[in-house]
Amino acid sequence: MNQKTVDRLEAMLKRSNLINEELTKPEIVNDVKKLTSLAKEQSQLEDTVALYLNYKNVLNNINEAKASLENEKDEELIDLAKEEIKTSEIRKEQITAELKVMLLPKDPNDEKNVIFEIRGAAGGDEGNIFAGDLYRMYLKYAEQQKWKIELIEENESEAGGFSTISFMVKGDRVYSKMKFESGAHRVQRIPKTESKGRVHTSTATVAVLPEIEEVDFEIKAIDLKIDTYRASGAGGQHVNTTDSAVRITHLPTGVVVTSQDGRSQHDNKALAMQHLRSKLYEEQQRKINEERGTLRKDAVGTGDRSEKIRTYNYPQNRVTDHRINLTLQKLDQIMEGNLDEILTALINEEQRLKMEGN
Repeated sequence: MNQKTVDRLEAMLKRSNLINEELTKPEIVNDVKKLTSLAKEQSQLEDTVALYLNYKNVLNNINEAKASLENEKDEELIDLAKEEIKTSEIRKEQITAELKVMLLPKDPNDEKNVIFEIRGAAGGDEGNIFAGDLYRMYLKYAEQQKWKIELIEENESEAGGFSTISFMVKGDRVYSKMKFESGAHRVQRIPKTESKGRVHTSTATVAVLPEIEEVDFEIKAIDLKIDTYRASGAGGQHVNTTDSAVRITHLPTGVVVTSQDGRSQHDNKALAMQHLRSKLYEEQQRKINEERGTLRKDAVGTGDRSEKIRTYNYPQNRVTDHRINLTLQKLDQIMEGNLDEILTALINEEQRLKMEGN
């Protein structure tokens, strides 16, 4: 490991120790905003710092064993010292490789929950039906991961599925896995309404937005127009009797979000505000990236809804992810939520690209 990397790791260790000290101070404990910020920073450092401490411990073992070789005359103890050096050198190389990956530039949103927006696109009713299929696929995957789902809004299609559906997924490092799902998903199959048995191509778009907390992105109350109305559809009996649904318009940008599936107007307003923060944050980041000329255009894609990322071919039981040229003859399994093989391949490709760029 070169000195530049060691210096960086030492700085992270020093910062972690400083944060631990700060978190014990009463003035920090009583400042929710500062406390949240420091706790978040600490959580981002702790895995790397723990591994670096392990690395330092292995180096210490190697040095002690080498010192023992210089002074020891007992053959059995010499053999033990040699074995310790051999084992520790292997572990040292393993940790060095792990640290190299951990020090790659991180997406600051990887630890966050996400908000999904799925919309039926090309193909009319069939696009809406496919949007419903994608929603069920993500629900099944979330169940496997033991993540929690909160429905925000759904607009059912008469033919089945949804013209639009939005929902929040809460759990451990959700965005780090699900961010790759943003884009246009294409389906090739024979629609139920097709009398001549012809295969049609339809699409649904998916947007995956990191959940942005109030401490991360502030919205001025003066910039909001908030309306309540009577919800319709799923959500419980109360939807037909009270004005529980909420529509929020961000006046400077014209962005509109709605929520009608919470248990109360208060719940719907909270969900809608989370959705609005995420949408405004996404747009802000897009503009910053464009200005800097750093918008991702690599093999894992830009995440733009217009970008075709995956094709689901039902007649051949085939799924193809176009960003990494991965084809699997497992469509039936994937639609049951078994997404790990695809997502792992995308994560590995992102890491490879980062290492090449480092």
